[in-house]
Amino acid sequence: MIAQVRPRDLKAWLERVRAFGEPVVLDVREPAELQTASVQPDGFTLLTIPMGAVPARLSELDPRQPVACLCHHGGRSMQVASFLLGRGFSQVANVAGGIHAWADELDPSIPRY
Repeated sequence: MIAQVRPRDLKAWLERVRAFGEPVVLDVREPAELQTASVQPDGFTLLTIPMGAVPARLSELDPRQPVACLCHHGGRSMQVASFLLGRGFSQVANVAGGIHAWADELDPSIPRY
């Protein structure tokens, strides 16, 4: 099952899954999107891999580590989360609402696009 975690609830999810390893927030947006708006790691490792490159770069992720997937609104990240779950990742979450919700709920200084 893929947890749907709102940005305001991400810190609690990170703490719950930390026993499985250092949590990763996997930002699957494109490089131009990352230049427009990005999050700052706080209690997690931030890894940026565009959605289309995830299969080829899967070895950069540890299936034992908790991974929360992030995109613009939550659609692409949900697809990547499903992909990871199907590849043996057991602690997977989708950041519901994406970076747009992150800006609304946690950091209003993040530009909206």
